[in-house]
Amino acid sequence: MYYTERFDQLGNDTNIIAEAYGDVNGDNIRDYVYLTGTRTPNSGYIQNITLVIRDGRTGIKQRARLKSDSGYSPAVTLQDFTGDKIKDIMIGIASGGSGGIMFYYVFSDVNNRLAQLFDYEEYNLRYSYKVEFADYYKVNVTNVEKNVVFVIDITYKGKEYLDEIYTPEGILKQPVEGWVDPLGGLYPIDFDGNGVYELLGYQSIAGRYHADSLGYVQSVLKWNGRKFYLMEQYVGVFGGSPE
Repeated sequence: MYYTERFDQLGNDTNIIAEAYGDVNGDNIRDYVYLTGTRTPNSGYIQNITLVIRDGRTGIKQRARLKSDSGYSPAVTLQDFTGDKIKDIMIGIASGGSGGIMFYYVFSDVNNRLAQLFDYEEYNLRYSYKVEFADYYKVNVTNVEKNVVFVIDITYKGKEYLDEIYTPEGILKQPVEGWVDPLGGLYPIDFDGNGVYELLGYQSIAGRYHADSLGYVQSVLKWNGRKFYLMEQYVGVFGGSPE
């Protein structure tokens, strides 16, 4: 869990690494929202990443240490995700791992009461997937939670690739499984243009090994008053040259 504390305007902040301005507490006065952290010498790696909110009216600061508080290229953006016409706070941090995994949080600070709306770890744990190669050059991607199956045609992979997995008749030589990565992208998008933003998440689909990319699971998340729920989900695939 993150922890919070309040301190007056004399508090000393160093290494401000990302910042944004907007009314996040609902008093119609612009607040200063920023991230601080400890930079690693000769590296882009940042530790002890902390969210700080300076009340635009009083100057009083509120600070929240993030659960996953180390990584690369931290960013903060302000958008209204809940529909109350007050900006919420979205934070993204790159893990730096080879899989391109990202850490994401969304917070609300209405009336200076910080509340967490989205945690990337909870999302990754809730939605699990099965990736199973099937006969006749197909791959089934199953959202276990929703019991929904997406079918990918992999004939575009080419003869050399397919011959390693299938017989000349298109039958699997042996069972083959892949996987879906955790969140690698999460973007605020106002799909219906009403001023309330949804979240668009991307997760890479891997085949026999990580570089064997098959496409992306694309998830649209919308706030329902209590949490972000999975409103829509798609699978995006890569195009290939015709044989």
